[in-house]
Amino acid sequence: MSDLVTGDAVVLDVSTAQLPIRAAAFLIDLAVQAAAVVSVFLLVANTASVTDSALLTAFMILFVVLVFVGYPVLVETLTRGRSLGKLALGLRVVGDDGGPELFRQALFRALAGFVELYLLTGGPAVICSLLSPKGKRLGDVFAGTMVISERGPRSPAAPPEMPPQLAGWAATVELSQLPDDLIHTARQYLSRRDDLSPAVQQEMGARIAARTAAFVSPPPPHGVPPHVYVSAVLAERRRRHLERLTLRAEARRAAAGQGVPRYAAAVYAPAPLHTAAPYAPPGAAVPAPHAPPGAAAAPPVQAPAPAPASAARPGSPSGSGASAGGFALPS
Repeated sequence: MSDLVTGDAVVLDVSTAQLPIRAAAFLIDLAVQAAAVVSVFLLVANTASVTDSALLTAFMILFVVLVFVGYPVLVETLTRGRSLGKLALGLRVVGDDGGPELFRQALFRALAGFVELYLLTGGPAVICSLLSPKGKRLGDVFAGTMVISERGPRSPAAPPEMPPQLAGWAATVELSQLPDDLIHTARQYLSRRDDLSPAVQQEMGARIAARTAAFVSPPPPHGVPPHVYVSAVLAERRRRHLERLTLRAEARRAAAGQGVPRYAAAVYAPAPLHTAAPYAPPGAAVPAPHAPPGAAAAPPVQAPAPAPASAARPGSPSGSGASAGGFALPS
């Protein structure tokens, strides 16, 4: 799966086509093209009365180029990114913004494909597809396209939700160092957590939360379950990502003369310092918020009983007291 961002700053979780299925679609198209070339060659050889062999050779070369370059351009433009092979295997070429393939994109893909697939026997295309996170060959890189599979799951997993108890802490965390492979693993864990046994849920959650904590600071409030901690991190990362995309889309509309909505420009200020409080499960009483200077203080609310102190982790300094925060490891 891969994240595809549309021109309206909407993130779609699409299934990119893998190299084996793309190779099978290419072989189907190659068989159709080869059949057309052989048929015309036999027809010309049996019926033409051309005595100039050079003229006949030039005609056949021109026809071969038209078949191997013009065929994908014409078919993919008319079918919005589908050749015969892609149609048979449920593939489609789309732009990087999720839109349909344009004529110029089909032309760039066909020209680059003639070089990397036929003249260079497909070597550069295979290497580039293996190195690209989205399985792009050189033609896709030049044209700004990607090949997706339309036969994947129709109901994508719901995005992770922000636990209300961790919203204040999540707004202050540093998430820029999170690696993409860890984010993908955490998403898969949350989407399939209900299908796992309780023991596997705890084990995988603790392991993923521990890996995530190495790239996230400050630590969460004490007593946060691993899956709640991971959900809060992913939900906050998604919120910031969508916010950046929205700002970019507004900047593009403003540059194109379409204007922006009538509201004051955002003033960016450093996030306020957040003091981690003990994690309270849903439904438990929480401490009353601090009243601003000059305002009447809120009535006191009974705080929940503090969670028992967890055992010291291996490698932690002895006699250092209770930890300031962290998720709850399984017993």
